Amino acid sequence: MEDTEAKLCSNDKEEAFIRELPYCTGEIDFMASGKKRGKFVKVPCAIYPGVIFDIMINKWNLPAPNLVVSLVGEEENFQMKPWLRDTLRKGLVKAAESTGAWIFTSALRVGITRHIGQAVRDHTLASTSARVRVIAIGITSLEKIQHREILDNVKNENLVCYKSDDNGQGPQYSLDNNHSHFILVDQINPDEPDGTTKLRLTLEKHISEQRTGYGGTGSIEIPVLCLLVNGGPKTLERICRGLENSAPWLILAGSGGTADILAAVVNEPHLIVPQVVEKQLKEKFPTETFLWKDILQWTATIQNIVSQQHLLTVHSFEQEGSDELDTVILKALVKACKSHSQEAQEYLDELKLAVAWNRVDIAKSEIFNGDVEWKSCDLEEVMMDALVNDKPEFVKLFIDNGANMYDFLTYSRLQRLYCAISRKCLLYALLLKKHEESRLTLAGITGQQNKEMMDICPLFTLHEVSRVLKDFLHDACKGFYQEVKPGSKKKADKTNAKRLPGLLDMNQKSENPWRDLFLWAVLQNRHKMANYFWAMGQEGVAAALAACKILKDMSRLETEAEVARRMKEAKYDQLALELFSECYHNSEERAFALLVRKNQYWSKTTCLHLATEADAKSFFAHDGVQAFLTKIWWGDMSTSTPILKLICGFWCPLLIYTNLIAFSEQVQSKNEPETFRELDSLDTERTLLFSKEGDRVDVKLEKQRSSENVAWATFMFTRWKKFWSAPVTVFMGNVIMYFAFLFLFTYVLLLDFKPAPPEGPSVKEIILYFWVFTLVLEEIRQSFFTDEDMNLIKKFKLYVEDNWNKCDMVAIFLFIIGVTCRMLNSTFQAGRTVLAIDFMVFTLRLIHIFAIHKQLGPKIIIVERMMKDVFFFLFFLSVWLIAYGVTTQALLHPDDSRVDWIFRRVLYRPYLQIFGQIPLDEIDTSRMRLQNCTSTLKSPQENSPLCSNTYANWLVILLLVIFLLVTNVLLMNLLIAMFSYTFQVVQGNADIFWKFQRYNLIVEYHGRPALAPPFIIISHVHLILRRIFKKMEHKKEHLERDLPDSLDQKIITWEVVQKENYLANLEQKEKESNEERLKKTFNKVDNLSKYFSGMKEQEKRLRSLESQVNYCSAVISSMADTLSKNNLLCNRPVPKYTSEYLK
Repeated sequence: MEDTEAKLCSNDKEEAFIRELPYCTGEIDFMASGKKRGKFVKVPCAIYPGVIFDIMINKWNLPAPNLVVSLVGEEENFQMKPWLRDTLRKGLVKAAESTGAWIFTSALRVGITRHIGQAVRDHTLASTSARVRVIAIGITSLEKIQHREILDNVKNENLVCYKSDDNGQGPQYSLDNNHSHFILVDQINPDEPDGTTKLRLTLEKHISEQRTGYGGTGSIEIPVLCLLVNGGPKTLERICRGLENSAPWLILAGSGGTADILAAVVNEPHLIVPQVVEKQLKEKFPTETFLWKDILQWTATIQNIVSQQHLLTVHSFEQEGSDELDTVILKALVKACKSHSQEAQEYLDELKLAVAWNRVDIAKSEIFNGDVEWKSCDLEEVMMDALVNDKPEFVKLFIDNGANMYDFLTYSRLQRLYCAISRKCLLYALLLKKHEESRLTLAGITGQQNKEMMDICPLFTLHEVSRVLKDFLHDACKGFYQEVKPGSKKKADKTNAKRLPGLLDMNQKSENPWRDLFLWAVLQNRHKMANYFWAMGQEGVAAALAACKILKDMSRLETEAEVARRMKEAKYDQLALELFSECYHNSEERAFALLVRKNQYWSKTTCLHLATEADAKSFFAHDGVQAFLTKIWWGDMSTSTPILKLICGFWCPLLIYTNLIAFSEQVQSKNEPETFRELDSLDTERTLLFSKEGDRVDVKLEKQRSSENVAWATFMFTRWKKFWSAPVTVFMGNVIMYFAFLFLFTYVLLLDFKPAPPEGPSVKEIILYFWVFTLVLEEIRQSFFTDEDMNLIKKFKLYVEDNWNKCDMVAIFLFIIGVTCRMLNSTFQAGRTVLAIDFMVFTLRLIHIFAIHKQLGPKIIIVERMMKDVFFFLFFLSVWLIAYGVTTQALLHPDDSRVDWIFRRVLYRPYLQIFGQIPLDEIDTSRMRLQNCTSTLKSPQENSPLCSNTYANWLVILLLVIFLLVTNVLLMNLLIAMFSYTFQVVQGNADIFWKFQRYNLIVEYHGRPALAPPFIIISHVHLILRRIFKKMEHKKEHLERDLPDSLDQKIITWEVVQKENYLANLEQKEKESNEERLKKTFNKVDNLSKYFSGMKEQEKRLRSLESQVNYCSAVISSMADTLSKNNLLCNRPVPKYTSEYLK
C-alpha cells in the first residue's frame, strides 16, 4: 500500500514537473532538398525523459525499437578512412534495418553524423518497402544549430521552413536534412554546457528500462548500445558517465581519436600512466596543447573506464572485417550480460535478440557455450518466438540444450501457434472458413451467449484445425484434438462436424508433440522446420505420406503460383520412399510389417492407405512395395508358381493336393507360445499376411487336434481354402467367367434374341439377366459395404472417382434401359440397339483386366494419355471441317434446303475426303454427269441429288486443295507429333503408373469374394445372413493389421533407427558434395585470416613488451651511472647498454 502511494505521489510530481516545463512539436521543411520533411520536438534540458519517449511512440508513431545505437564521436569534420565510411554508411544502416533499431546522432550536418545521414538517404531511395525503414533521430542543442532563430520562436504544431547550409565552419552547423526526427534541447541554464549530454544519457537510461516484443510472444528490455567512433578528449567524460548507467560500449579501433587511445590500453591497464596518456594524446591530436592537470584528470578517467571492461568491446573492422556490424553489436551485448551473472534468466534478453536477428552462430558461441545451465522452463518463451518466426536452427539449438518438447507443447500453446499464422497464408483462409462455419453452428445460442463465447475463445481453435486436417487426411486424422467420452465413439463420429469446441483440456500436454508441430509446419509451407520435426518424430513413413497428401491438396487451392510451386517441390513422397527403402534393405519382413501395421499416431491408418490417399505413385513403384504386393497376390502359394500350373489347378482342383503347386505350410513349435515367436522372429508372412480370420482358426485347429483323420481333413480344407482364396485365383476365376459372360451376351444378341413377350426372352437370355444382376450386387457391395467410416453419399462419391466404376455404371444403366425397351413391341428394336451398344461397353471393360499384365499395362496407360491428344486434334479438325464444309455447300448447292443432305455435305463428305474419297463428279465441272441429277426439287422428300452450281467451281477446287493440305499434311503430322511427344513423356513414367494400377487391382481382388459372378451371389447371401442373424459387423482386414503392443513398439523403434541411419547417410552425402567442400574451404581460409589477424595483435603486444624492456633497460642504465658516479660500485666497469641484448 505504501509503495502504491509512493508511486502515485511520484507520478503527481512528474506531471507537475511536465506542466512547468512545456515542450513544442512540429515539422521542419528542408527547402532546396526535395520534399524532405522531419518531425521535431523542442524541449528544455531538464524535462522528464519519459515525455520524449511517449512523443516518439504515440505522437510520431514510431515502432518500439528492438535496439538503440547511440553514436558518439567527433562532431567536427575529419579525414575518414574508406573502411570506416563503409562501416558507418553500410554496416550501421544495415544493422539498424535488420534489427529494427533507432540510431541516435548529434543531428548536425558535420562529421560522422553527415555520413550516417547520407547512408539513411541512400537506403530510403533504394528500399521498396514502406515498412522497412531506418530511423535516425538527431539530438542536439539549439546553441549548435545554424539559423537557430528560425526555431526559437516556433509555435506548437507549426511547420518550420529551414534551409541547410553545407558550408558551415563552426561552431554552428546546419541540421542534417536526411534525418527523419529531431530532439532540439534548449539550454535553460547557460552555466551548464552539458545539458544536452545529460538529457541524452537520461533518455537512453529510460529507454533501456522499457520492454518491447519482437515478432514473437515475449518481451525484452530494449538494449541501448553506445558506438564510439573517433572522438576528442572530452568524449572520455561522456563515456564515463554512460558507463555509470551500465550501458555497453562498442569501440571502433582504427577510427582515430579517443577510440584508438582506449583500444590501445583497454587490454593493458598497466600502461595507463600519465606519460603514456600524454604520448597518445599528442599522437592523436598533434594540433592541440594539453595541460598537465588535464592529462592527470584524463588518466584517471581512462583508468575508471578500463576498470569496467565487461561493458567495453573493442573491434577493428580493418583487421577483423569478416563479421558484420550487427554481429559485433550482439556480441557486445552478450559480453555485457556475461559479466555480472551466470543465471540463465539473465541471458534471456540477449537470447531473444539473437532469435530476433536470426544469429544462431552467436547464440552457439556466446550463450550456449557451456557456461550456463539451461532448463526446459527457461527456454519456453524463446522457443515460442523461434517457432512463430520460423527459425528452425534456433528450435534445434534449444532442443539440443535442454528444451523438452513433451513438457513445452500443451494444447494451449499449440492453439496459440495456429492463431499466430500469417494472414497471407492459405491456412489462415481455411481456418477462417471453418471459423465462420462454427459461428453459424452457434446460431442457436442466444446473441449474448454467442458474443461472450466468441470473446473468450481465440480467433482459431484446435477444433477448427482438426476439421481442416480432416478435409485433407480424412480418416487418417480422426480424433485429432478432440476429447471423446468413453462409450460414445459412434455418436461422436456421427456428430463430429457439429461438435462445439472447448471439449479439449487446453492445459493438457500433447500426446505426440513432434507430429503436431510437423503438421503445423507443413500446413504453413515451412518445409525446413517440418523436416526437422519429421526427423525427431516417430512413424516417419506415415508422416511423410500424410504431408505429401496435405501439400498436394493445398497446392490445388493455392492462388499464388510461387507458393504452389514450393508446395509441389517439397518432395515428402521422396522422403517416405527413401526411408522405406532404407528399411527394406535392412529387413524385408519388417518393412512389409511397416506397410500394413496400423499407425498409432495416425488414427490406426496404414502406410498403404496414406500412400493411396496421397496418390504417391513412386512409393508404390518401389521394389519393396511391389514384392509385398506380389506376396499378397499369390496368397499362401509360392510367388514363383508358373501360370500354367495355376491354370491346371483351376480346371482340375484335385491337383492342388499334389506337389504341383508349392504352398507355405505353417511350421510352428507346439511348446512355444505364439506371442513370443512373433517377438523373436517377426514372422510377418505368418502373423501379418493372413488374408482372413479363418486362417488363424485353421492354424489353431491344426495345433489342437492330434487325430490323424482330423488332421487330414483339416489339411484338405486348409489347402482348398488357400488356393481358392488367393487373389490370383480369384482374379483368374473372374476373368474366365467374364469371358463366359461376354460369350453368352454375344450368343444372345446374335443367335437367341427372341421377340418381345410372350414369345421371349429365352432361357439363355434370362440367365444373362441373372448374371448382370449378380454384377450389380457386386458393384453395390464395393460401393456401400466398405470399411470406411463415412456416410453413404461420401461412399458413393469415393466409388465414382474410379473411371472403371463409371464404366460399370454406364454398362449397367444401358443394360437396364435395353432390357426395358426390348420387353415392349413398340421399342423392341431400340432395346436391341441399346443392348448392342452395351455389349461394346462391357467388352471395353476387358482393358481393366489386362492392366495387370506387365507388358500390356503400361501400353494401356499410354493409350489413355493419347486419347486426350485425340480430343485436342478433333477440336482443330472440326474447325477446318465446318469451315470447308459450309463454304463448299454454299458454293455448290445454294438452293438445296434438305437438312439430311446438308448434314452429309457439310460434315460427312469433308470427313471422308480426308481419307481420299473425293467425289470429283460433283466438284469438277469437266467430270460432272448432269443426267444423274436434277436442276430443281419437285418435292422436299425427293432424294435425287441436285446438280452442282458451276459459277465458282475454280474456287471450290482451290478450297479442296487447301483443305487437304491442312488436314492431311499439317494436322495429321501434328497429331503424330503429339502422339510421339506423349509416348516419350509417358513411357518413362508408364511403369510407375502401371504399378500403381496393379496395387489397386490387387487390393480389389484381395477383398473380393472367392466366387466369381454369377456364383458370387452365394457369398452375398452369406454376407447378409452374417449381418442379420449374428448381428455383427463383418469387417474384412484389407491389408491392415493390429499388432501386439510389444511387437508394435519394436517396429516403431526399428523404424526410428533406420530413419537415423538414413539421415546420417544423407548428411554424409551432403558433406561430400562440392558445395559443402567449398564451404569447408571457405571456413578454413576464414580461420586462417583470423589467425593472421591474431598474429598482428601478437606483434603489437611484442612491440609493447619491447618498449617496456627498453624503458626498463634505460632506467637500469641510469641507476648504474648514478651509482658509479657516487663510487658505490666495485671497480669493475659498468656494462654498457646496447641493442644487441634485445636482438
